[in-house]
Amino acid sequence: MSDTETTKPRHFIQQYIDADIAAGKNDGKVATRFPPEPNGYLHIGHAKSICLNFGIANEFNGTCNLRFDDTNPGKEKEEFVASIQEDVKWLGFEWNKEVLYASDYFQQLHDFAVELIKSGKAYVCDLNAEDVRKYRGTLQEPGKDSPYRDRSVEENLELFDKMTTASFADGEKVLRAKIDMSSPNMNMRDPTLYRIRHGVIHHQTGEEWCIYPMYDFTHPISDALEGITHSLCTLEFEDHRPLYDWVLDNISIDCHPQQIEFSRLNLQYTIVSKRKLTQLVENNHVAGWDDPRMPTIAGLRRRGFTPTSIRDFCDRIGVTKADNSIEMGVLENCIREDLNEITPRRMAVMNPLKVVIENYPEDQVEQLEAPNHPQKEEMGKRTIPFTREVFIDKNDFKEEANNKYKRLKTGAEVRLRNAYVIRCDEVIKDSNGEIIELRCSYDPDTHNKNPADGRKVKGVIHWVSAVHGIAAEVRLYDRLFTQANPETAAKDGKEFTDYINPDSLQTLSTCYLEASLDKVEAGERFQFEREGYFCRDSENSSNGKPVFNRTVTLRDTWAKIEAAG
Repeated sequence: MSDTETTKPRHFIQQYIDADIAAGKNDGKVATRFPPEPNGYLHIGHAKSICLNFGIANEFNGTCNLRFDDTNPGKEKEEFVASIQEDVKWLGFEWNKEVLYASDYFQQLHDFAVELIKSGKAYVCDLNAEDVRKYRGTLQEPGKDSPYRDRSVEENLELFDKMTTASFADGEKVLRAKIDMSSPNMNMRDPTLYRIRHGVIHHQTGEEWCIYPMYDFTHPISDALEGITHSLCTLEFEDHRPLYDWVLDNISIDCHPQQIEFSRLNLQYTIVSKRKLTQLVENNHVAGWDDPRMPTIAGLRRRGFTPTSIRDFCDRIGVTKADNSIEMGVLENCIREDLNEITPRRMAVMNPLKVVIENYPEDQVEQLEAPNHPQKEEMGKRTIPFTREVFIDKNDFKEEANNKYKRLKTGAEVRLRNAYVIRCDEVIKDSNGEIIELRCSYDPDTHNKNPADGRKVKGVIHWVSAVHGIAAEVRLYDRLFTQANPETAAKDGKEFTDYINPDSLQTLSTCYLEASLDKVEAGERFQFEREGYFCRDSENSSNGKPVFNRTVTLRDTWAKIEAAG
């Protein structure tokens, strides 16, 4: 471990493993796993689990498996399998050996189910799903035994074999564990171990199986078969731990991993429920799983987030047992701090207003020099073409303004960043009275290379050559919801989708960018001076223009809104 790691307070899972190693448990070995179900894209909550599981393995010189919990083929896709692998790699982690699947163990899981039947600890039940729920009881009342609970071992073996060989319809029979219908833990009231699924093609096993094991049966056995030492999962599985242990205690398997629960990540102004994220995608509230407004890792990547910023975020929020709600500003600050250090600066005009510098030669192009980063000389410099006609932002001009106004106004001067001082001499308007052009003049002795020219000018504004600027579409992304906790706010007949932020995406289709941004690759990140941090999108606009996504604003613009609210 590094000096930084040794001085940082250790969270409870690290302390747990420290104690195991000191006691000689598992021969000092540490083996974890990340076991996603491939029924959607991973989100920021999964990033916390990825960083924890792979981070623990790295810290203790152990291993971490990537294993897909692929026991529900009706909702799973190879697209999701591929995206999950890409996300883990992008975050900077490598799994142990080859990718694993729960379906790798389908035969062994089946054989363990037969073992439970033979020992009288599992039975085939004919109750339908609704009756199973009725017999299960409530938190206040014990459940009732299924009328099929006392079938003989021979009959159960025969029926389970027929389930396996497609002799029954979906839902006609299930295999259940025989535990305790009066247990105060609902998960121990004869949970289902296997159900029948016809008409689905599994992405790994095809049509080989028509019965599929349940998660609570599959998960502990898969962990044990892989020699996992510490099975790390979120707090909603705490009540499942007795069943995890029961399964392993009642089959002939040597390894018994320790399940340890930690709090899940709840991030404000978004949702981290895969079911609800699926709803957003399928109901076209967003443009797919990688929509930059989505909290998916793919969406964050497309928006311009870095692996470093997400790992830093997961490190900052820590690992605890207490449920909490993390402010979106924490994540946004992580990406701001990272991008501030690593992104080159560029100029971009979002709402262009043409400026004609009348005393500048019409056909002259001057290559001005500007630093790529104001504090990092090692990032070098770039050239910016300066011409008679440039674009400035409409918000940087007022016909009339008081002396406190530091941008351009009629009869006043302003400096063009990295260029010259200009003065607005005339305002051109269209027939509707809208300003369409400014006629200006420049002072050739006020080039940015001569800061001691003696001219005191209050304001500095950005600009782009009207001749060489790149026409682009810029998408301004913001928080997806107007409520910090949209799920809990959804009551009195409202759905969480009623709180989708109508301004979560604003598209600016007539922007102009520095010429140096013409050939950048998808995913390249920049700070557009005075505007925010942006990255090149993976697609072009419908008009063929390059698209740049706003990753985050330069400052936390939501802080004042939240304080006022």
